[in-house]
Amino acid sequence: MTECIIVGIGGFIGAVCRYLIGLIPVSESCPFPIKTFLINITGSFAIGVIATLALKNDPPSPRLLLFCKVGICGGFTTFSSFALETENLLKSGNVKTAIVYAVLSMAVGTAAVFAGEAIAK
Repeated sequence: MTECIIVGIGGFIGAVCRYLIGLIPVSESCPFPIKTFLINITGSFAIGVIATLALKNDPPSPRLLLFCKVGICGGFTTFSSFALETENLLKSGNVKTAIVYAVLSMAVGTAAVFAGEAIAK
């Protein structure tokens, strides 16, 4: 039960941070979902740093890892929003933007995990 509470607190922090970033004004004329994209890339980078530091240092507390990786990063990143925005772009006829968004999100997100790992080393 304690682990659930730890993940929940981390998820609260991540979700609130995501919400606050969502309040940043962005031009509506740009169909590319830049805020979700940046949230997912930042979250990918953060989880890369966390995972590497966890392996590099003395064995960290499993609860701290749950708090950071599952809680904060899980609450912060937005795969469901990414999927919905991709679908909306496709439905609205912005096929090229949808493809670019999906490919960039996957490629840059994965690269961000590697970058976080490299920096943490």
